[in-house]
Amino acid sequence: MEALTDATLLATKIKTTLCQYHSIEDNKWRIAKKTKDITVWRKPSDEFNGYLYKVQGVIEDVANNIIDCIRPGPRRLDWDSLMTSMDIVEQFEENCCVMRYTTAGQLWNLIAPREFVDFSYTTQYEEGLLSCGISIHYEEMRPDFVRGYNHPCGWFCVPLQDNLAKSLLTGYVQTDLRGMLPQSAVDTAMASTLVNFVGDLRKTLKT
Repeated sequence: MEALTDATLLATKIKTTLCQYHSIEDNKWRIAKKTKDITVWRKPSDEFNGYLYKVQGVIEDVANNIIDCIRPGPRRLDWDSLMTSMDIVEQFEENCCVMRYTTAGQLWNLIAPREFVDFSYTTQYEEGLLSCGISIHYEEMRPDFVRGYNHPCGWFCVPLQDNLAKSLLTGYVQTDLRGMLPQSAVDTAMASTLVNFVGDLRKTLKT
């Protein structure tokens, strides 16, 4: 693993990048998928030859509970059907760590299982929270997995002003799945995965 000589500096950089994404004007986005109460948009990424995705939906719970399900920790594996394993490789502070995780195959295994090693940081944002991260270099490779790479990504969760028992969840994801994949398969998988992610999160918080 590359030496993280200054985790605080990296955390600040990722937070700044995510706040920039969060301020991108609405007319820069194009709808990729829309259900009754979840919308996914996309725009060309400035980081790689793919898309930056934005997903948004309202969840009936407070920000702390929602982000606690998303951030690295035991709750994530309980409900995230795409994530098959997760280990905390290094802990810097309570809200800052490196995690190594694997994901299941998608689209009838056209997209093979992936492995990621991400630096993760969770912090206050306005009246809510932001959990963000980025992939880092890690030498050890698991067989049977393609090593994917997450460019700066994260989840903003803030209470609704007119109903503090509900929160607006907004995610930004730009994942380079790597491997020999047709772009159309990647686009289909990413938009559907993000809708399912928010939907599954809602279900687990209701129960």
